[in-house]
Amino acid sequence: MKPFINIAEHIPEDPAITNLEGPMDGCWHYSFYHTVVEHICGDRYNPEELKDVIDCKLQGFLGATNVVNYLSNHDHQRVMVELGNRGITGEAAFKRVKLGVVLLMTAVGIPMVWMGEEFGDYQPLNQEASKIDWTLLAGDWNQHLFAHYKGLINLRKENHALYTENIEFFHEDPESKVIAYTRWNEEGSRVVVVANFSEQYLAGYTVPNFPADGTWHEWTGNYDIEAGDGQILIDLPEYEGQVFVHNE
Repeated sequence: MKPFINIAEHIPEDPAITNLEGPMDGCWHYSFYHTVVEHICGDRYNPEELKDVIDCKLQGFLGATNVVNYLSNHDHQRVMVELGNRGITGEAAFKRVKLGVVLLMTAVGIPMVWMGEEFGDYQPLNQEASKIDWTLLAGDWNQHLFAHYKGLINLRKENHALYTENIEFFHEDPESKVIAYTRWNEEGSRVVVVANFSEQYLAGYTVPNFPADGTWHEWTGNYDIEAGDGQILIDLPEYEGQVFVHNE
C-alpha cells in the first residue's frame, strides 16, 4: 500500500499546520514560489529570502515533508508568462526557468510540477479550459527544458541526500549574486548547488569552502571536475544553476 500524506493548500503557509501538533503533514510553500520567481525574473536579489525558502526549517518547518515547493500552479501565471511580461523571452527565458528548476529539485521539501511547465507551456492563466500544447515539444529549447526536468527528477530519485533535511549554505557572494549550498546524508552522498542570479557570465569563478576535495560530477552538463584545496574553479553563466554530485 502506498503511504498517504495530507497536504494543505493554505496560503500563506503556516508551520503550525504541519508540525507536531498540526492537523496536516505538509502545505503548499507559497513563499518559495513568490521568492524564486521574482529572483529568476531579476526583480530583486535578497540572499536571505532565498535561503529561507530553500531551507524551510529557517521558516519554522520541521523537515522535508512539511512543504510542497513549486514554480507555478493553477492559481498563478506560468513562469514563462511572468518572464514574457518582463520582456524576457526565447533562450534567455528558458535559461532562467532551468535555474528555477535546479532550486525546485534541490531545495528541502517536496517538488510539485504543474502540467506543461516541464516543457515550457506559456498559456496565460484564465477561467476557460486550456489544453496542454503538446506541439511545443517539437521545439529545441522545449526539448532541452524537458530533458533538464527529467535529469533532475532522476537525481532526486537516485541521490538520497535530497531526501533529508540536511542543508548548509557555504558560500555567498552578494556582489556577483552567487550562492552555494550543499545537501547530504549520513551514508556519504552529497550534492552541491552553485547558483548565479546575475546577468554576468562569471568565467573562471572560484567557489571557496567547497565541502570536499576530489572528483565531482556536474549533473546538468554531464562532466567531471576536480575540487582541491577546499575550492573549485568553474565557468558560471548568467542565471544558471550548476549541480555537483559526490558519492563516497
